[in-house]
Parts: sequence; C-alpha cells; structure tokens
Amino acid sequence: MHKGKGMKFVGDSRVTDPSIRPKKTPKDYSEYPGKTEAFWPDFLLKEWLVGAVFLVGYLVLTVAHPSPLERPADPSDTGYIPVPDWYFLFLYQLLKYEFASGPFNIIGAIIMPGLAFGALLLVPFLDTSKERSPWKRPLPTGFMLLALAAMIFLTWESVVNHDWKAAAEYGKIKEEVSVEFDETSEGYQLYQASSCIGCHGNAFEGGLGLPLVGVDLTADEIVTIAHEGRGGMPGGTYQGTEEELHKLAEFITTLQPTEK
Repeated sequence: MHKGKGMKFVGDSRVTDPSIRPKKTPKDYSEYPGKTEAFWPDFLLKEWLVGAVFLVGYLVLTVAHPSPLERPADPSDTGYIPVPDWYFLFLYQLLKYEFASGPFNIIGAIIMPGLAFGALLLVPFLDTSKERSPWKRPLPTGFMLLALAAMIFLTWESVVNHDWKAAAEYGKIKEEVSVEFDETSEGYQLYQASSCIGCHGNAFEGGLGLPLVGVDLTADEIVTIAHEGRGGMPGGTYQGTEEELHKLAEFITTLQPTEK
C-alpha cells in the first residue's frame, strides 16, 4: 500500500489459474490404492444424481397410485382389523404367533425385534476386519442374510394369510344412511348390549356384517338367521334370552332409511 494512493492487490496465479491450482484429491491409502475420491464435489454429485432419480420415481408413483382411503375411523367398531404399511408387515406377522402374542406380547413386540436389531448394530464392533468382500466377512454377511430372510418370510406370510378382499370391502367408503330410531327403546338398548354391534355398526350401517337398515325380513326370519347363521355370519352368537332376541328382531324391522 502506498500512502494516498490506496491499496494495490496482486493476483496469485495459483488461485486464479485452474491449470496451476492443485486438485483436491485425498491421498491414496495403501489399503485401497486408486479407489479414493474427493467427497466434494465428486462423491456428493453422484449421491445427488441417484437421489434425484429416486425422488422423481417416487413422485411418479404417488401420482399414478394415490394412497387408498377408507371410511372414517369408528372407535366403537371392534370388527375392523388394522394393517400396517408393507415395511412393518413382518413385525405385524410376528405378533400373530402363539409364542409372541397374548400374554407373551412383549416378546414379539419388544424382545425379539430388539435382539435382532441390536445384533445388527453390534456386528461392526464384533468384526473389525478390513476386508471388503462379503465372502471374507462371514459374521456380518451371515447376520444380514439371516435378517433379510426372516423379514422376507414374515412379510410373505402376512400377505398371503390376510383376507385383502374382505378388508377392502370392509373399509370401503359408503354413503351414509340416515335412520331415525328411539334410543330409549328396549330394542335399541338390547342391540347396544349385544355382540351384534361389532359387525353391524353402531348406527346399523354395517361393517363385517350387512347393514340392518331397511332389511326386507320379518322378525321371525331375523331370529332364524341369528340362530342358524347366514352367508359369512355364524349362528348362535347372540347371548341373550329368546324373548330378548325377538324384541331385538322386532326393533330391527322398524329401522328404515329417511330421506335426506
């Protein structure tokens, strides 16, 4: 700098000339000769390109196949069987087995998954070999193949043993049926206290069972169906007395849809 003449800047060809500027490439480690590269921008650019391809793919998939919607949740509906997303189906299937369900639910929900994921997390600490070939690292390779086989098998079991057609029909969005009835009547009180509500709905709209509004049946025919069953409905499920069943059947015959 010269007094009164301002400041002078001198360019450095090592900064401005890319042919002279050294390439920021990490040193070549003896374990992996010729296989190292700079994180920025080489490796990060590859990651970004792969991520962009998957992002576009997911966007196309969500537009082509929107998430299926079911009817609004009803806390009083005990007949609905929820199913998790596909990536949790193997855990869902595990809870169906006798040794991991009911009183042993904690085994299937916490202990077994915890041991499996804990083992996978510990594998890098149990095998500290610098080998990169999976065939030369039997412990982590074996753990990973075992976990992958278990997840595939349990997912497949969950898919083939679930009644997807019945579940889709049960969760289908249906037009609401408006019906007027006397909630203080004995027939309504008997219905609320019976097991019928689990399949036929709190408002007689149906679910696992058929709707009970506007049925073209007599009270005696309804009683016969309750005793003998019909279609997918088993017989003998009503736990009340014969007199109470007849009163409930008479009440059901009075249920008629009202005009909106």
